[in-house]
Amino acid sequence: MVAPPPATGAWREADPVGRRQWVRLNRPLPLEREGELPAVQLAYETWGTLNSRRSNAVLVLHALTGDSHVAGPAGPGHPTAGWWDPLVQPGVIDPARYFVVAPNVLGGCQGSTGPSSVAPDGKPWGSRFPALTVRDQVAAEVALADALGIDRWAAVVGGSMGGMRALEWAVTAPERVESLLLLASPAQSSADQIAWTYPQLLAIRSDPGWRGGDYYDSAEGPHRGLGVARRIAHVTYRSEAELSARFGRDPQGDGRYAVESYLDHHADKLVRRFDAGSYVVLAEAMNSHDVGRGRGGVAAALRRITARTVVGGVTTDRLYPLARQEELAAGIPGADGLRVIDSPYGHDAFLIETEQIALMVKELLTGTACRAGCR
Repeated sequence: MVAPPPATGAWREADPVGRRQWVRLNRPLPLEREGELPAVQLAYETWGTLNSRRSNAVLVLHALTGDSHVAGPAGPGHPTAGWWDPLVQPGVIDPARYFVVAPNVLGGCQGSTGPSSVAPDGKPWGSRFPALTVRDQVAAEVALADALGIDRWAAVVGGSMGGMRALEWAVTAPERVESLLLLASPAQSSADQIAWTYPQLLAIRSDPGWRGGDYYDSAEGPHRGLGVARRIAHVTYRSEAELSARFGRDPQGDGRYAVESYLDHHADKLVRRFDAGSYVVLAEAMNSHDVGRGRGGVAAALRRITARTVVGGVTTDRLYPLARQEELAAGIPGADGLRVIDSPYGHDAFLIETEQIALMVKELLTGTACRAGCR
């Protein structure tokens, strides 16, 4: 019999550490909207060695339900294998050459401060955890870079939510980003993307197990609502053509459609390794994403970027369509056209099409001009 999901899939202090390390800020973190967040810590993992000039550091930023475990096998402390393992390898982001740093995002649930973390009063933050923006998350990562003694990243790399943070890095601290890779991400979240997020948030908050966000000491959390949110989101991560070709519309032996079983499978996996409170905090931070806010608009903000930039988009991405990456490629001074990932997999291609992405990474790190797949 399959065990029921836990109240939260968040990493807890008593769990195996795995490859995680931590930086703990020695000051409260001011937040963009209001107030501050005390006692902040970021979990991170590293590969390779920082050179004597501290010039070979590469920052890799994960998407919504990712974490710091970019590379390596599953094991104690890491329920899944590295989400970008083929890219942190010789010939791509080579740990023999680069010092690779991957933090778990602020607000996350795999070791960094988030709703499941213990607040200064000894209780989980829960409903008291403040609203975050992408800029707040980058401010925490700036503090991480300071703690590691990294004044300038050789490259900042991210896709989807990680691309939002990578973009914010390049606009907030252009002098600290030498090169930049943006994959399947926009300059600002659109009404369409916010609309897709709304029913996901509503599903979680409507679950009786949500308990207003204070479920961490309960026997059952909002795993049903989180599962529904994952099902909705996963549809936006894939393309209509791929789902149709892969599953068709014939029912299975149990009377359900194959695509329904597929979505159920992904929902069950997520509720066992992720936290509903973090999902809400991070999804709302993504909704707030607007690199032009307070900077005279998107175009003015993009002109602040000084990094050599590679922008990649997916032909079948219906969450962040190619037009959103075309805006980035056209507006960033250091970009040279748009690199197009030709894939049937939709938005998830930025995780799946590692051979195509490896070419972009190599171009970024070597400065080699694009030869194909550019617009």
